[in-house]
Amino acid sequence: MRRLLITGIILCTVVLFIPTMLVLLGSSSTSEQVQSTEVAANPAPPPEATEEYQPEEDVTVAVFRNQSSTVEQIPLEEYVIGVVGSEMHASFEVEALKAQSLAARTYVLQYMMNEEHFDFPEGAVVTDTTNHQVYQDNEQLKEKWGADFEQNYAKVREAVLATKGEILTYDGQPIDAQFFSTSNGYTENSEDYWGNETPYLKSVTSPWDQESPRFSGIKRMSVAEFESKLKVNLPDDGTVGTIVSRTDGGRVAVAQINGKEISGRVVRDELGLDSSDFQWQRQGDEIIIQTRGWGHGVGMSQYGANGMALEGKTYEEIVHYYYQDITIQSTKPFVEQYVAKNS
Repeated sequence: MRRLLITGIILCTVVLFIPTMLVLLGSSSTSEQVQSTEVAANPAPPPEATEEYQPEEDVTVAVFRNQSSTVEQIPLEEYVIGVVGSEMHASFEVEALKAQSLAARTYVLQYMMNEEHFDFPEGAVVTDTTNHQVYQDNEQLKEKWGADFEQNYAKVREAVLATKGEILTYDGQPIDAQFFSTSNGYTENSEDYWGNETPYLKSVTSPWDQESPRFSGIKRMSVAEFESKLKVNLPDDGTVGTIVSRTDGGRVAVAQINGKEISGRVVRDELGLDSSDFQWQRQGDEIIIQTRGWGHGVGMSQYGANGMALEGKTYEEIVHYYYQDITIQSTKPFVEQYVAKNS
């Protein structure tokens, strides 16, 4: 009898226990479903978005527009976009475009900070020509790029804004951020081209430039044109002249023509050569001049920058390679000083 009583009690307990467990299990599952629904309805906030560029809040650059002979006030970063799009191939690697952005931004800010440069038409800081940096607005870039405008503009804009507010300084001041297209395998010491020594503009090897379509070139001209432009008389022995010396960067330092010494830079400028690294020869009444490189050779080589980027180098590594002992610094203190001075 007692055994039956115990068995009955156990059965009752089991009968009562199982529904309770089912309710508890159901409650737990429902709770998870509710929690899951609440998470879906109130998702976690996304990571903080990158600050959008606000042109109206940017300092402006007074640019003399050559075609219209007017001065335009262009927001700094928009100006840099127009310069990078004009001065460097949009097909180049993004890191090269970033390096060009720093060079372009530094170049114009250095002009903005230097009162000696405030002598352009109608108070402009720079022109939009090769006298300073080539700048083209969106309409001009559309004409240049055609059907590729949207993708090219987006790529250049991305590179510029990724470096927004960054410039290159030396000893606490914006540098003279010179750049050019293609070296002859070396960049040039500033003093060897312009005569003034600049500590951060020193000759470095730049082997990547051999990929440039302008790495080598040939120019032909008549003897009469050659003599007229250089104001020389060629010797009667059928030669042109002698290369007396070359620079650390392999460009002609001094040439001698029939007893007259001329610098390689003057020869390049007067004859309109791609580079001051040249060889020449005379064939009858014609002078044939072979050149290597394209541009003055001082500062950052654009094709060199792209070659470094293709090898995985960052824009920081690129600018530190071509400009020695410089620092990447914010534009903020310089912009504040410029605004205060011109307010």
